[in-house]
Amino acid sequence: MTAKATTIEEYHRQLSGADQAICQLLRAEIDASLPDAESKIWHAHPVWFLEGNPVVGYSRLKNCIRLLFWSGQGFDAPGLHPEGSFKAAEARYMGEEQIDLEQLRFWLTQARKIQWDYKNIVKRKGKLERLY
Repeated sequence: MTAKATTIEEYHRQLSGADQAICQLLRAEIDASLPDAESKIWHAHPVWFLEGNPVVGYSRLKNCIRLLFWSGQGFDAPGLHPEGSFKAAEARYMGEEQIDLEQLRFWLTQARKIQWDYKNIVKRKGKLERLY
């Protein structure tokens, strides 16, 4: 990555061809599954929000693209790995052929159904509350 991207399109343009393909596929699936979500660059990465609450995003790591679900530890689905000390879970991809579209679509339905209130985490002094 070079200059800080301000749009998802700019973010994608800064990626290599393989990483760009992964991100474009992820974006298409996220947009199709969460059409009412707001998407933007947040903390330098593409993130989708439902009613102001972050639910899914992706980022370029050293050797892969990380797909992150903020409430993913609550999903009753294989393939996601806990990330961090809150409720997030992730999947990592090094090629678009690694993306299981059926699995991804299920995770995206879970992202709508299972949400922790990250939007108000600062106001609650680091305490998460379940929304759905």
